[in-house]
Amino acid sequence: MTDVTATLAAPEPLEPTANSKHANALRLEALRDTVKTLPTDPGVYRMLDATGAVLYVGKAKVLKNRVNSYFAKQVDSPKTKALVARIHAIEVTITASETEALLLEQTLIKSLKPPFNILLRDDKSYPSVLLTEGDAWPRLGFHRGPKKQKGRYFGPFPSSVSVRDSLNLLQKLFQVRQCEDSFFRNRTRPCLQHQIGRCRAPCVGLVSDEDYRRDVINTRLFLEGRNAEVTDGLIARMDMAAEALDFESAARYRDQLSALRRIQEQQFVLNDLGSADVYGVAAQPGGVCVSVLQVRDGRVLGSKNWHPSVFGETAIEDILAEFLPSYYLQIGAGRELPREIITPVALADDAVLSDALRQHFGREVEIKSRVRETRAAWLTMAQRNAESALTAKLSHRGHTAMRFAELQRVLALEKPIKRMECFDISHTMGEATVASCVVFDGEGPRSSDYRRFNIEGITPGDDYAAMHQALTRRYSKLDPNDERLPDVLFIDGGKGQLSQAIDVLATLGIISVQLIGIAKGEGRKPGLETLHFPDREPLNLDAQSPALHLTQHIRDEAHRFAITGHRARRAKARKTSTLEGIDGIGPARRRALIQHFGGLQEVLRASAHDLARVNGISDALAQSLYAALHSH
Repeated sequence: MTDVTATLAAPEPLEPTANSKHANALRLEALRDTVKTLPTDPGVYRMLDATGAVLYVGKAKVLKNRVNSYFAKQVDSPKTKALVARIHAIEVTITASETEALLLEQTLIKSLKPPFNILLRDDKSYPSVLLTEGDAWPRLGFHRGPKKQKGRYFGPFPSSVSVRDSLNLLQKLFQVRQCEDSFFRNRTRPCLQHQIGRCRAPCVGLVSDEDYRRDVINTRLFLEGRNAEVTDGLIARMDMAAEALDFESAARYRDQLSALRRIQEQQFVLNDLGSADVYGVAAQPGGVCVSVLQVRDGRVLGSKNWHPSVFGETAIEDILAEFLPSYYLQIGAGRELPREIITPVALADDAVLSDALRQHFGREVEIKSRVRETRAAWLTMAQRNAESALTAKLSHRGHTAMRFAELQRVLALEKPIKRMECFDISHTMGEATVASCVVFDGEGPRSSDYRRFNIEGITPGDDYAAMHQALTRRYSKLDPNDERLPDVLFIDGGKGQLSQAIDVLATLGIISVQLIGIAKGEGRKPGLETLHFPDREPLNLDAQSPALHLTQHIRDEAHRFAITGHRARRAKARKTSTLEGIDGIGPARRRALIQHFGGLQEVLRASAHDLARVNGISDALAQSLYAALHSH
């Protein structure tokens, strides 16, 4: 759960006043700031009122876009207007897929009963998917109530929405008819569903009995969860069609394979009856987040984020070693102990903690970090929630403003800092050198102003010359008094790199910019950086200083942006397939991957768990392959 909580006072006077309008404007501004930090992953969002009570629970394929729609300038729905007027905080939980978000949404709605959600009565029968039998042209459809019609019933599903989502996906995938029999028998020409590629028009004989029967069989296998058989069959028919030079059929099978891989979302909440607390930990300069994902009887119930105070650089295992006893053994907390505690790293004293929990709760608990399949997916989900929540917290406008003010104080600048830029260089043994320039303003990173420079015409590996060229190209087109010049210019490096910046700005007549070189400390450990200046002694800031955290943030962002550009340029220069050059992935395995997923783009979209399903790909190789494909 990304506890992006911006809880504000909620005055509710009988008559609108100037103060209430101002408070409402501040509330909406804070909520819009929160929305900017939300992830673009699928998940569940919760709208909270001033007391912390849940007003509404919803799911989204893209959390940021969906939540942002509530705060559009033109909102026509009276229900949405009433909801937005009462929202004081937003919380989100990232899930592995939209399907999983749907299931979690239903769990939360039933348990929380939010007033703005439509609550289904528990005595109402759950819907199913019906695949008819005995017909010449079987039909796929929605069903609720007594199962009197002859056919196979699949379900039950948690809601009618989930059934219709499944039918919509199957319609795109296998194109089995979903129209009523009365409509089907009276057709003389194809309907709109055929025209948009969602039905093969058996009503007017545009598909053979054999092809339609095969689509029905694939639909049944898919609904039974026998996805591997469907995939293997499609691969075999695609290869046969290609060998027979029937490229139209081969392309259709390829498209079905791609669609199948995209909708085979792993429903981790149903595949395992585990009871576990799963932990994700994120740490950045200036903050730590511990996310606790609660799983009971195989169903993800939600998550909670904590932001413990830590001193200086603290290892993740040390953070958990202090957090876990406090979380479970705190008097009066009333914590529930699951059967398993899953952590992202091994704990040195896990046996001691396990024994203490056994004595406190009167039963055994297993603490583990090396997990596979479903539990590995839970762990990934918890880690993504922790990272998202920490990013949201550190990116909040008020937090950023405080950091900027502290940096101004530390640097003894007369005017507030409005804009900062930072440069970094990235290359591999001098190959494909790229310089990055990232920009921060009062709202944090300003990605639209980021720039990269492909460095040419220098001695390979000469970082000083690369820095000189990048700075010259960046500032030679700006007037010395241009308002786009930064107030503070950071250079990732020590005195040598800083001297290049001094030389370039002096040549260009730019004197209004405060230059700072960021040199890494002993062992390159965060918190030990030294700041170098052109005209004053070096400065070492306290590890807890917000000014240092801001400096580390912009330096790390420049490094990330530079190395991403360098890797892309290097890959383009080598002109090799994305899969080539990865240890353990030879021609046979590359072919197996492409066949299994239906194309390179689907391989790139696959999770490590999905990659491990391919013949010849072990769990360890799948993990290293996933890391190599997503190292950019």
